[in-house]
Amino acid sequence: MQTNFTEEQLRDPDTARSNQILRSCVHCGFCTATCPTYQVLGDELDSPRGRIYLIKDMLEKGRPADEKTVKHIDRCLSCLACMTTCPSDVHYMHLVDHAREHIERTYRRPLFERMLRWTIAQTLPYPGRFRLALRAAQLARPMRRLMPDRRLRAMLEMAPPRLPRPAPGDRPQVFPAEGGRRMRVALLAGCAQQVLDTEINAATVRLLTRLGCEVVVAEGAGCCGALTHHMGKTGQSHAFAAANIRAWTRAGVDAVVINTSGCGTTVKDYGHIFRNETLAADAAAISGKTLDVSELLMKLELPEGTPRGLRVAYHAACSLQHGQQIKTHPKTLLKRAGFDVVEPADAHLCCGSAGTYNLLQPEISAELKTRKIRTLEAKAPQVIATGNIGCMMQIGSGTGVPVVHTVQLLDWATGGPKPQALP
Repeated sequence: MQTNFTEEQLRDPDTARSNQILRSCVHCGFCTATCPTYQVLGDELDSPRGRIYLIKDMLEKGRPADEKTVKHIDRCLSCLACMTTCPSDVHYMHLVDHAREHIERTYRRPLFERMLRWTIAQTLPYPGRFRLALRAAQLARPMRRLMPDRRLRAMLEMAPPRLPRPAPGDRPQVFPAEGGRRMRVALLAGCAQQVLDTEINAATVRLLTRLGCEVVVAEGAGCCGALTHHMGKTGQSHAFAAANIRAWTRAGVDAVVINTSGCGTTVKDYGHIFRNETLAADAAAISGKTLDVSELLMKLELPEGTPRGLRVAYHAACSLQHGQQIKTHPKTLLKRAGFDVVEPADAHLCCGSAGTYNLLQPEISAELKTRKIRTLEAKAPQVIATGNIGCMMQIGSGTGVPVVHTVQLLDWATGGPKPQALP
């Protein structure tokens, strides 16, 4: 794609990066075949190729974002299926992130949208606040049908019937390895996940310590910054990321292990995000040692288990299969542990969760959820496994099949307790 940025514009590192990405696009349209929103809406501007044209025009002209551009960029899931499909290696993730930051700086949204997005940004990344918000939503949930806006109803519907108590294991501490120590790893305790399902981190710690890892929940580490990063709120997201980089650098670990794949995609990009800042070297080092829990378990050589006769449908989270290009490890591990693993049709398509997408774009999200659940249930599974809390909540809200994190099944297969969601 030909671009016409001025020399002055290209002095900005983000614009220079976007220029590189735009020039790598050859308009082939392969991305439209795997874009979930294009499949649902059928609008070229709701495909990666269409959004690339909109972003190019906005950035090249140096103009404020307009309503049309914002509408179609907002509809993007950032599922990154287009990056997996693209034969030209167009790094759409960095491009759309730059566009969202530009939108946040130059576009004044309607008052209700500003209030909604501010509320999400000031709630979800903070476990204490998020827990209080969910308690309030539980009380208001019976009145959700009276809410005038679909997004408000979606926020109330997000509240689970019960919330687990805060887990002591999510506080800063060190869990010693069982037997000889093979590695010292930092675990991202997360923000929303530690409120919605405390058992995921507990299962991860049990499994890793059983396999010889000393697990550190580092003092000062918190939200990875992904939620606000994808909302274009760069200052807030960078503050979260910088705190993590400093905390994990002080902890002196061999690896940073992530059991929420949406977080993992962002943490692995810290090196790029901070490439021109004073934290550049430390950020690159942290990104270089960050592993999804499935990657670490492959390195640790999970022991083989006996057949359990349990049919597991594996849902590949977009942030894992597209964002991190990890496609086989979870299935390999589940099979090694003794589970019968099946995969749904169109496994590359998003379930519609996508961070805050199910709150901000509930109609499109609901359609994608329905499609995903239909393909999963077609495999007649006894349990659905995935590696991302957002996917777990999204799919679990529309099916009677138990939904658990992959690591919970692996913990169970190697001596841990049976996941509470299983009958």
